Amino acid sequence: MSTDDGTSRVVVGVDGSPASHAALRWALRYARRTGATVRAVGAYDLPGAGGWSASAVDVLFDEEQARRSLSEELGAVLAADADVPLVQHVVRGNPAQVLIGESDGAELLVVGSRGRGGFASLLLGSVSQQCAAHASCPVVIVRPETADGTPPAGDTP
Repeated sequence: MSTDDGTSRVVVGVDGSPASHAALRWALRYARRTGATVRAVGAYDLPGAGGWSASAVDVLFDEEQARRSLSEELGAVLAADADVPLVQHVVRGNPAQVLIGESDGAELLVVGSRGRGGFASLLLGSVSQQCAAHASCPVVIVRPETADGTPPAGDTP
């Protein structure tokens, strides 16, 4: 449950969605209170990587784009939370599987309730649902902030 320097580790999934921003803010507030390090994880996958039907892709371009997107998102959210130790990590793979793997040894896994998937009417996204069922640490699922930027009732750590 700790990092190399002995502090506890909180993993947060980051995908650019409003719920992801809320999850990142929640994880930062929690880490500030507990002295934990936040490990912000962005997962990307290549279309057709598991099969043979996709067109050719530039793997290095996709990885660089994922790293840039994660850095930009963290910069947008972190302005008020620069005092919390944070590690950025970009991984190629299925987001649910990546986050479940990252949960091993973590104190907590924090994910947004809905990511960028296509089924907006669902209460939970497929990634958050998979994480809740299979992570090896406790999971916090955070809803997006309200229109005025405050957390929904009950979502403050």
